[in-house]
Amino acid sequence: MAPASSHPSAKTVCVMDASGRLGSALVERLLQLGYTVHASLFNHGAAGDTVVVDAANGSALETGKRLKVFRSDPLDYHSIVDALKGCSGLFYNFEAPNYDEFIVEMEVRTAHNVLEACAQTDTMERVVFTSSITAVVWKEDRKSADGFDERDWSDPNFCRKFKLWHALAKTLSEKTAWALAMDRDVDMVSINAGLLTGPGVSASTPYLKGTPEMYEDGVLVTVDIEFLVDAHVCVYESASAFGRYLCFNHAICRPEDAVKFSQMLNPSAPCPPPGDDLRVIQQRIHNKKLNKAMLECRSGMYVEE
Repeated sequence: MAPASSHPSAKTVCVMDASGRLGSALVERLLQLGYTVHASLFNHGAAGDTVVVDAANGSALETGKRLKVFRSDPLDYHSIVDALKGCSGLFYNFEAPNYDEFIVEMEVRTAHNVLEACAQTDTMERVVFTSSITAVVWKEDRKSADGFDERDWSDPNFCRKFKLWHALAKTLSEKTAWALAMDRDVDMVSINAGLLTGPGVSASTPYLKGTPEMYEDGVLVTVDIEFLVDAHVCVYESASAFGRYLCFNHAICRPEDAVKFSQMLNPSAPCPPPGDDLRVIQQRIHNKKLNKAMLECRSGMYVEE
């Protein structure tokens, strides 16, 4: 299967799920780049009914004609197939408002349905599967590891033991997707995103569980939405893209950065006084593979070390 060209005016792609921050941002960027977009919205209960794809109300008539909105049930294979019809690419992500054992099972089943549907879509050329840093860093012996990169996986048993449901869901769903992609010959790349910060993120956001330990381990990394979107487009359009990519543009290793991060999550909390025991943490996670890929893309200007 050939990856998408860098001149996508004739290309149709699907964004699934298009209802969250990443999904809606991807829809907007892809429309700007000239793609025709199938925006597939998952219904996560009440939250799903309040979702608005901003690009659907764009003032440009041409943009409106290139956007089609679908309502898809994550567990309904046929509704997923309908959204993918005629698409040459899929940008897939799944984020629930809350995570527990039930959501873990649901996310794994959804990943299976989506990859199976991609395999049955004759026009499909590449899948960009959004996973998470939480599918990389959680395991029993993590403190003794030299560092973390695309080769590392979180341990499902460790995640279950400490009820790290978001990490478990991302680990199992990504592994399920990779197994199906290889078995069905689907050209897939994955983006293991750092912790997305910005509007709507609070201390109760599911993927933030365990951040103090991540900070102590030197693996607390975050990503801006613009950088994350650029990374997705880059690995979709790059003919040489393959495998997994860790995606972040900020590493929180200094005490002052940790304080700012904490204040962002809980603005009403008092700012902790500086202490003599605060120290700089050594960064132990790397995304050199993505930085190299983005240097080769049009959006290489956003690369940070």
